Amino acid sequence: MTARTEPAVHEADAPATARPPLLREFLLVAGLFLVYKLGRQLATGHTATAFRNAHRVWDWERALHLPGEGDVQSALLHGDVLVHLANTYYATVHFPATLALLVWLYLRRPAHYLWARRVLAAVTAAALVLPFTFPLAPPRMLAGTGLVDTARRYGPSVYGPPAHDHLSNQFAAMPSLHFGWALMVAVALIAATRSAWRWLWLLHPLVTLLVIVGTANHYWLDALAATALLGAALAAVPPPHRAPRPVPRAAALPAAQDTVLVGAGR
Repeated sequence: MTARTEPAVHEADAPATARPPLLREFLLVAGLFLVYKLGRQLATGHTATAFRNAHRVWDWERALHLPGEGDVQSALLHGDVLVHLANTYYATVHFPATLALLVWLYLRRPAHYLWARRVLAAVTAAALVLPFTFPLAPPRMLAGTGLVDTARRYGPSVYGPPAHDHLSNQFAAMPSLHFGWALMVAVALIAATRSAWRWLWLLHPLVTLLVIVGTANHYWLDALAATALLGAALAAVPPPHRAPRPVPRAAALPAAQDTVLVGAGR
């Protein structure tokens, strides 16, 4: 009598994604940030239309019964320290947080890095089209709303007078890439990590939302437009495949002993 054993098959880890060349990725990411800064400059010179659209957005929000931007700003204006922190967050967190995400993903999660970089590039490219078709003045410029330009009054401010500001297009409020990028930072970190605490990364876009509205740099609808663009980009860019968890050795022992006897009793 002969018997042949067939060992139990265990799920193998998926092959690791190769880290893309550093110089190429540096140039691509630098190009993404450069396009973000310079691309909006191409949509300048539509001041009258931007203010007309601002009044439309304001009326749309009231028709939709969205919370007033002034309610959030009133909470910030209870103390100089709080409003100064909000202005500082707006001015200093946007780019560094996104760059830190890309660096960490590149070093620790190459597959997620490629996915996140493609999604961010798609969102940014789409966001640069809207100022051509729908230039929009931010709420801090809209007369009759009672909103305060907190950055100019309390500092720090990243914008100069609109007529002399050659570094940014202040009439490109929609969509809010501040919020779109912050939401992608949270989505990417939740997708790339396994900790039960990873959902706390959603605090970053939440704080960003309150900051951009409370400082009167954006409307609620600017954040909703950014969310829609991000959703479309996430649907269009295939997500990375997560490698399966390795099977613990102790858990594998009973399966290894459970052999299949082939041809026994012949």
